[in-house]
Amino acid sequence: MKNIQLVGLILVVIGSFLPLVHVPVIGNWNYWKLDHYLAVICWILSACAVFGIVNNTIKIGRIFGILLLLLFCFTLFAIKFQTKEYFSFLPFKSWREIFAGVVKLKWGWLIEFLGAFLMIFVKDNTKN
Repeated sequence: MKNIQLVGLILVVIGSFLPLVHVPVIGNWNYWKLDHYLAVICWILSACAVFGIVNNTIKIGRIFGILLLLLFCFTLFAIKFQTKEYFSFLPFKSWREIFAGVVKLKWGWLIEFLGAFLMIFVKDNTKN
């Protein structure tokens, strides 16, 4: 099942270059445009997962898949929080929520999460 984990890892790496957030007027942002530090963490976790996959240790691949999943959830939370804070100068809370709603999540997140789930939920065939 090493191949399925490898496909999941490739999806995660490719997903970091796909559009993740759409900001009006500015355009689509991928992980690198969102935050360089989070993108570097994503790639470091992916590199560590490669180590586990190449050594045929499914458990290491799963651990780093879970860490990648937690990173993606943290990034989504940070995006939503930051967009609401960005419009904090507006006097009414309803206005803040309306303007924060113009920042939309894009389809790249589906690829990111699919890759992480493939890394986590792969079946271990080495057990007899």
